[in-house]
Amino acid sequence: MDVLKLADLQEEGNESYSMKTAFQEAVGDSSVKVGRVVIRAGEIVPLTGVSKHRENEYSIILKGSLVTDIGDEKIRVTAGDATFIPKGEEHVATNDGEEDCELVFVLVG
Repeated sequence: MDVLKLADLQEEGNESYSMKTAFQEAVGDSSVKVGRVVIRAGEIVPLTGVSKHRENEYSIILKGSLVTDIGDEKIRVTAGDATFIPKGEEHVATNDGEEDCELVFVLVG
């Protein structure tokens, strides 16, 4: 078993969010990536355009809330919610709250 401490992982991101990847593995044509993202209060991710992944995205909201724009639909997710975004689906996350939103994600493709 591998055990990693999030505090020890390299942080990436910009002024809108921070991300730490805990595990990433590719086997043949498949891959999995597991990490944590914090989207700061009042911020939008991505800053411009949309997010779109080659993998299915599974997330669990640990703290705070987000409004996710998927096509013409706006969906609010809050702490305790789990989400699934199919590969290739364009989306934008807006933290319109007063606290940071923290989530754990798994990309599988």
